[in-house]
Amino acid sequence: MTDPAVSSAPPLPRRNFFQRVMRALAREGIECLVGGTYAFEVYTGIRRATKDLDLFILAEDWPRVVATLDRDGIHSELTFPHWLGKASQGRHYVDLLFSSGNGLCPVDRDWFTHARPSRFWGIPAALCPIEELIWTKAFVQERERYDGADVAHLLRSQASNLDWDRLRARFGDHWEVLLAHLVLFGFIYPGERHLMPRQVLHDLVRQLETAGNVAPGDAVCRGTLLSREQFLVDVGEAGYRDARLLPDGTLTPEVLRPWTAEIPMARRAALAPRRKTSLVSTYNRPPTVP
Repeated sequence: MTDPAVSSAPPLPRRNFFQRVMRALAREGIECLVGGTYAFEVYTGIRRATKDLDLFILAEDWPRVVATLDRDGIHSELTFPHWLGKASQGRHYVDLLFSSGNGLCPVDRDWFTHARPSRFWGIPAALCPIEELIWTKAFVQERERYDGADVAHLLRSQASNLDWDRLRARFGDHWEVLLAHLVLFGFIYPGERHLMPRQVLHDLVRQLETAGNVAPGDAVCRGTLLSREQFLVDVGEAGYRDARLLPDGTLTPEVLRPWTAEIPMARRAALAPRRKTSLVSTYNRPPTVP
């Protein structure tokens, strides 16, 4: 397959920095997976501008990542200890992810077992599995960022290549989120409904029909798994438990405080004027991913 960087190469200084980070990690045998916008382009053929590179790593590799990049003169910091670090130099940076902001999608060995070999800017690199890409994006439903369109494009482009059993297993107890995206897919592409396996839909709908309510009085809000901001009123004023927190989720109040405090900055960044670019994304027929 053609190196995806041929069709969407970032500016040279930024690309050089991406290459430095990737080569440094490879030199030390630290595994990483390319995700984000560049993985999205490979799977869908849709190009769009981005300023950063998303690399997925194992959480236990973080100390080695810091030491490795430091030896290469690259600063790194643990931005949010429960899921995200950054490597930076001047205006250029790489996101180093080992989970998701809601704590639901930790990077484990299966990510690497099912990764797809590729090349970026001449460097051999593994691509985040399509199932994990959909899984992580399915929960991003903020006011300033909604990845549902990405999920729809990934499903349309890669439905026949998906390991549907793996995908369902990834969602686990949160299967309703997967069902919601599959239903929306049929609405978005009514002529492509056949791409969604009938048995998968049948099983999920049957699960919905038989699902009961939680125990009376067990007031939990799972909206915080979809948006870190929009349901704070429920867990802060209406008396609902935050599904991100133990024992329902994987996080603690101490971990969530800085993640919540950063919300105004994220909103300002999303609303800030951006450099003028074309409003039309370039679409290429996506390659078939074996």
